[in-house]
Amino acid sequence: MENKQQIVEELIKKFGQYAKDNGFQLNPDKKVVERVINGFLLNEEKYGKKYCPCRRIPQPNEPAEEASKKVCPCFWHKEEIKRDGHCFCNLYVK
Repeated sequence: MENKQQIVEELIKKFGQYAKDNGFQLNPDKKVVERVINGFLLNEEKYGKKYCPCRRIPQPNEPAEEASKKVCPCFWHKEEIKRDGHCFCNLYVK
């Protein structure tokens, strides 16, 4: 079984490749990246999905389609990067 740090490192590679493929990058501050990844791993443990730690956790009565928008990378990240130079949680930057 992998330890948590190995999982975090694998996700950093995965999300880094995703960023590269989409014309942006991971935040160069590795502590920020690790904090965000640890946050959504905790949400996955608690709620069963990798919800962005910077968004409100979906409520039981929230439609599944709306709740799925909050799974990292969230529905809004590309628009936020384009507009602000980074996504809301600072995982991705221009």
